[in-house]
Amino acid sequence: MGKKLYVGNLGYDVSDADLSQLFGQHGTVGSATVIMDKATGRSKGFGFVEMSSDQEAQAAIAALNGRDYSGRALTVNEAKPRPEGGRGRGGFGGGGGGGGGRRY
Repeated sequence: MGKKLYVGNLGYDVSDADLSQLFGQHGTVGSATVIMDKATGRSKGFGFVEMSSDQEAQAAIAALNGRDYSGRALTVNEAKPRPEGGRGRGGFGGGGGGGGGRRY
């Protein structure tokens, strides 16, 4: 089974094919996906790459983490699984409000 990598700080013009080509220099790429904003169709500046082995994944991390690509220093590390329930941050809204004012 392959190892999924998180790739952050991507330039907004980087494509899936660009990611695949970049990581392909360090092993076999199973998939490469730049995450796009559904509303705007624009890159969110991060993506995921699946390498075919742990060794290739580690080689890619060692070679590419912190490397300048399209004018930005890449962040490359092992992808962490999403928390249960999807997006995390459960609950209702954030903080409370503070009523203030007088009670009578």
